[in-house]
Amino acid sequence: MKKFDFKDYIRARFFPHLWCPGCGHGVVLGSLLRAIHELELSKNEIVMASGIGCSSRISGYVDFHSLHTIHGRALTFATGVKLSKPDLKTLVAMGDGDALAIGGNHFIHAARRNIDITAIVMNNRIYGMTGGQFSPLSGCNKKATTAPYSTIDREFDIADLAKSSGATFVARTTVYHANEAKNYFKKAIMHKGFSVVEILSQCPTYYGRKNREGDAVQMMEAYKTNTVKIGSKKLEENPDLIQRGVFVENTDVPEYCEAYDEVIEKAQAKGGR
Repeated sequence: MKKFDFKDYIRARFFPHLWCPGCGHGVVLGSLLRAIHELELSKNEIVMASGIGCSSRISGYVDFHSLHTIHGRALTFATGVKLSKPDLKTLVAMGDGDALAIGGNHFIHAARRNIDITAIVMNNRIYGMTGGQFSPLSGCNKKATTAPYSTIDREFDIADLAKSSGATFVARTTVYHANEAKNYFKKAIMHKGFSVVEILSQCPTYYGRKNREGDAVQMMEAYKTNTVKIGSKKLEENPDLIQRGVFVENTDVPEYCEAYDEVIEKAQAKGGR
């Protein structure tokens, strides 16, 4: 295998990137590109769609087929691409608000259909691009520009929502665990069906500052201390720890594009008669 070189996979003319100093999204990009390199995928085999937000800048930075679409609708664009070009590895990069606020309905129905798309949800618990408003993942008793006296909205659990909606691969990790993230991306991309990888990514500019969680290094250290592998004995002592790992890996559910092709074949056979 050729040695990994970041420059082989990016559109260098768009660098330096626009993310704030300390943002975790660059780590996500690095883990994703290493996964693609280790899978030895051609850039022509991949299409990436994104919506609007800090996370969605990724589709402009990668040297793949890409679509920078509208807020919350990246999965719908990706569904159209996948149905028309089912051989392409289709990736969708989203933030927590993009995926689960305006995009929430699209998320659950993409999971229900089990279409072969990899959804990457970068969860920094805030709307970072538009000024630090709270998101569906912020949780209760958090500060944001739209919640100066703290939030009262409960957050989604992305893994639980994805599982209950029918996603056939669901994993969670953090930017601190960059090598683990790379391995989950590899599994998700090669899985036949709807895959979700939630990756906790720090936003020191808004979420960290508003909630006094420290700088980028301190926030990444928190991912080390506040998360554990699924089933860890540490959960018995502290059930509030966040679990990392693969929650679902199901290969028994029909993939949507393949099932759709069967419908076309039936219709064509009936028409031929």
